[in-house]
Amino acid sequence: MFALGSSHRFYLYDGYCDMRKSFDGLCGLISSGMQRQATSGEVFVFLNRSR
Repeated sequence: MFALGSSHRFYLYDGYCDMRKSFDGLCGLISSGMQRQATSGEVFVFLNRSR
């Protein structure tokens, strides 16, 4: 378990994401789609499309 607080920056991925992607796939979305670094300590939130 880890704590999240006001000292963290949160980013919501703009669009739906296939949750079957590996960590490498999600990191690719962060770097190419959001122009951010996955290792920056920021928190990234992904949503998938409801069936």
